[in-house]
Amino acid sequence: MILMNKDFGISMLLDFYKDLLTDKQIDALDLYYNQDLSLSEIAEHLHITRQGVRDNIKRGEKQLTEYEESLNLVERFSDIMALCGHITANIDKLENMSLSDDAIECINAIAYGISKIENLV
Repeated sequence: MILMNKDFGISMLLDFYKDLLTDKQIDALDLYYNQDLSLSEIAEHLHITRQGVRDNIKRGEKQLTEYEESLNLVERFSDIMALCGHITANIDKLENMSLSDDAIECINAIAYGISKIENLV
């Protein structure tokens, strides 16, 4: 799996795989990682015990990690976005060179294609 801050990593995994979790797991993970609520605050909000919240979070984290290990969607997304950034940086360099109108037209077409890819992922 890609290296990232654990909290951000779980948030990313949740974005990609939340439909595969139970509603309680989604709520607990979202409130804990995205809303930064404590276990006690989440327990009060969900009307379950603090231990129930902790169990939902731990089970959800385990499932999210297993999904990513099997499917690698977050890693692939990150790789695609990094490649798009690299290509865009090189396009920016090319735009600062003296190029023919045809070359500039090709560069603009590539830049447009990259922006479409970034919007798709």
